[in-house]
This record gives sequence, structure tokens and C-alpha cells, in this order.
Amino acid sequence: MSHPAISDTITFIYTTDISKSIGFYEETLGLPLALDQGGCRIYRLMENSYLGVCQRPAETIQPPSLDRRSVIVTIVSPDVDDWHKRLSAKGVEFEHSPRHNPDYGIYHTFLRDPNGYLIEIQRFDKPDWDVSK
Repeated sequence: MSHPAISDTITFIYTTDISKSIGFYEETLGLPLALDQGGCRIYRLMENSYLGVCQRPAETIQPPSLDRRSVIVTIVSPDVDDWHKRLSAKGVEFEHSPRHNPDYGIYHTFLRDPNGYLIEIQRFDKPDWDVSK
């Protein structure tokens, strides 16, 4: 049985300081702004895929933890090394240099946004990784 059509996806994360997030996502990462809703800004990652960043009071947010697993925003790109080089030049600190992970068949690196959310930039070893295509 098939499911109803899906036209787009948006992953929302939260911040207590939208201005820091704006600087990071627009200026540092260079993501294009798709929609400014005032308290939320939605950035285009690629066609039909978006990241929303919303301002919320601190008491309503469960912040990411450095010692426990939480949300990971993963950007899949064939140019992991280029991302690392470009963002390092802008002063972004990475959790590790790009490296291969044989358990998952990926080449990747991690960084954190100003709110502590983990961002992974990765490339799949197999370009035909999506078996649904």
C-alpha cells in the first residue's frame, strides 16, 4: 500500500538566539533563505529539502547534549573535503577531520552550530546508496 504524496521535507531545530543562527546558517554555511517567518527562518538545503531554525524561550527547548546522542543534521555532498576546507577558513571548528567510516560506508566529518546541534557532512561510498530509486 503506498502512502500519500510527499512534496517537501523540513527539519526544524530551535534556538534562543536567532541572530547567531542566522549568521551561522546564512553567512558561514551559505544556505539560501527560502522563507523568513519572523521567529522561524527556513533554509533550502536542496530542491524540496529544508532546514528550519526557530526562536524559542530557553525553558521550552531541550538543548543538544555534548555527551548524549540527539539530533544530527546530515548534509550529503560529494565534496566533504571542500566543505571542511571552506568552513575551516571561516573559523569553524570540527569534531574531527574528514575520515572514512567503514561501518556505514561513508566519508564524513562533524561540526556544531551555535546552539550545539551536531552537523555531519558526508559522502556515501556507493553513489547508488538509495535502493528506492
